[in-house]
Amino acid sequence: MSINTPVPDYELEETIELTTAEQVRAISDPLRTTILGLLHERAATVTELATAVKRPKSTVAHHVKVLTDAGILRVVRTRRVRAIEERFYGRAARMFYVGLGRSGADGVPLPPDFNDFEVAAKESTAAYDAGQLRSFIRHARIPEERAAEFWQQVDRIIHEFDQLPRAGDTTYGFTVGLYPILDYPTLPPPAEAE
Repeated sequence: MSINTPVPDYELEETIELTTAEQVRAISDPLRTTILGLLHERAATVTELATAVKRPKSTVAHHVKVLTDAGILRVVRTRRVRAIEERFYGRAARMFYVGLGRSGADGVPLPPDFNDFEVAAKESTAAYDAGQLRSFIRHARIPEERAAEFWQQVDRIIHEFDQLPRAGDTTYGFTVGLYPILDYPTLPPPAEAE
């Protein structure tokens, strides 16, 4: 794929809020998130996806159906191969997010999404062992409004990363998070100068 080729190779929404339990459950499966990740690069058939993830075509077809039924994937083009119409699937949006209200459109509480840090910890173990993991953790005692402003900056970087042209031989994971720590130690107020 050319360095200047936009990714993916089909039109899609920038973001979609997940508003039903079905949608949140659909993205909470590791194989389905891998399929979604592959479709960031280009549209693909079930056969291509099955080859990429080294799973049976029937298994991948099931997961693609779950994602399609939830409105997370869609058919973006077709082609005729002999007597069969081959479907190419793509994401409905570049990024999906679970609404902060944590209740679906029908008022039913949404199930929790998977923990991205748990996934990243598993994925990054080999890189850590090989001395190739780049990571930082920092803590700052700041007002909630400032945390929201900071997250907006991070969100721009996430979108930039999502739109990078796919090239090279290595896939890199990029994990970010911002979370409150309720029991983090805090220094007492400074003593007044005498």
